[in-house]
Amino acid sequence: MNNSKRRIETDVMKLLMSDHKVTLVNDNMQEFHVKFHGPKDTPYEHGVWRLHVELPDNYPYKSPSIGFVNKIFHPNIDVASGSICLDVINSTWSPLYDLINIVEWMIPGLLKEPNGSDPLNNEAATLQLRDKVLYEQKIKEYIDKYATPEKYDSMFGNDENEDDEDEDTDLSDDDELGRKEKPKMMN
Repeated sequence: MNNSKRRIETDVMKLLMSDHKVTLVNDNMQEFHVKFHGPKDTPYEHGVWRLHVELPDNYPYKSPSIGFVNKIFHPNIDVASGSICLDVINSTWSPLYDLINIVEWMIPGLLKEPNGSDPLNNEAATLQLRDKVLYEQKIKEYIDKYATPEKYDSMFGNDENEDDEDEDTDLSDDDELGRKEKPKMMN
């Protein structure tokens, strides 16, 4: 087994064994979804999003591709595609980072401290810099419309029964969902 494959397995297993809900697409450790809760003490606190993660064959030497599946209002996240503008996932990626770092520190950090001067969403960046009240109101509107726990369950199914999931679990329902989601990401 080459180093990339070994590292993919190690990182994905760490994520599967963590408190995060992870759903493999087509039983493939290089493509999966993570249930992501907005960080506490932020306007995103009550939101629940699905992250789509793809690991390239030469991971960790090349960064993962990560995006939000359901919509989120944030200066550094594209509303249409869910793409994240985050240096550590893009230009300054290092093999020292792993998936747990991204899910537990980097993405929550981005939600806590948006960078309005390097936006993917100009409306969110403008509001964040000029009208904090309206900005936070808009975040809450997006959560109510796209990212409540109920909306998450209706879009992606309730995955609470995945706690005791192991590699032999049949993920056929999730496979179908993954195929439907991937081409359109977020509309």
